[in-house]
Amino acid sequence: MPKVQSKNKWMPFLVPFFSVLVSLIIAAIIILLLGKNPLTAYAEMFKGAFGSRLSWADNITKMTSLLLTGLAVGFGFRAGVFNIGAEGQMAVGGIMATFVGINMGNVPAVIAIPLTMMAGILGGAVWASIAGILKAKTGAHEVISTIMLNWVAYHLSNYVVSGPLAVGQGVPKSPEIAQSAQLPPLLTVQASNVPSGILVAIVAAFVVYIVLQKTTVGYELKAVGYNPYAAEYGGISISKNIVLTMAISGGLAGLAGAIEVMCVYHRIFGAFTGSRGFDGITIALIGQNNPIGIIFSSFLISSLRSGSNAMQSVGIPDDIVTIIQGIIIFFVAANRIIKMWIMKFSKPVKGGELE
Repeated sequence: MPKVQSKNKWMPFLVPFFSVLVSLIIAAIIILLLGKNPLTAYAEMFKGAFGSRLSWADNITKMTSLLLTGLAVGFGFRAGVFNIGAEGQMAVGGIMATFVGINMGNVPAVIAIPLTMMAGILGGAVWASIAGILKAKTGAHEVISTIMLNWVAYHLSNYVVSGPLAVGQGVPKSPEIAQSAQLPPLLTVQASNVPSGILVAIVAAFVVYIVLQKTTVGYELKAVGYNPYAAEYGGISISKNIVLTMAISGGLAGLAGAIEVMCVYHRIFGAFTGSRGFDGITIALIGQNNPIGIIFSSFLISSLRSGSNAMQSVGIPDDIVTIIQGIIIFFVAANRIIKMWIMKFSKPVKGGELE
């Protein structure tokens, strides 16, 4: 039986594209079964995501933190580490950024902004390193330890806004960070601000891409991810790279928390992360763990989220978006199904390979 392989260089792009397409078709069938018109639903979703400048502002605001948490998870995946703790690392990053930001009253912005941002990065990196050290020293699986650390971070953020940093009445919240520590908006649309943090997030994606593709550190991290035994035989320290991977991954998630504080809320409140750390898993998978692909996948998810509110106006529950997201993950994870479909309609070439 001839060996069947794909030589199609576009396969990394075709798999997520067709996964999304198939997911939308399946969701359309579900909408039909609900007695609604899928074309009307999708038109409303499109309008909700791109129909006005306000829609774009909301879309980009959602995309900013999603891009960073997607990068955090994707970076870990590329190095063979399953960082499921971006949610907790984002929370700790936000807490640290708030602690530093509220004390920047008389410090000029040119110093206050980098310090606050670095506090968030450091907070996320240290928090993730706990799981990295446990894995490197004791073999504790990072999936379990990062999930547990998520819960610790969740209760820690609730404690901080109810105790040491509590201010005002009503929803437990911290004071606002100093004006000098706030990132100015890129653009103001009616009552919404387009966060300049999107530029930081996109730059972070290209930096991660360069680190992974062009540096010795990236080569070692990927080598450990592909085959840790071969990497160790080649003189690469597995323990050091596991901790380093978790620190960088956690730093990216911590940056997401800092950006939320510095651009959007200017403070923290209980559970301010809103599950965006968990969304990072979806985004990393759709983006094939490629930093550039993650830019587009984060935009896709933020568009679905922005459009879901508009779909509700025609009687479509926003749970449909969650269903679409789940189906996309299924097909991306089981990408062999999509690859087989693509290869079935591709032109066969010599040796059983396919174009």
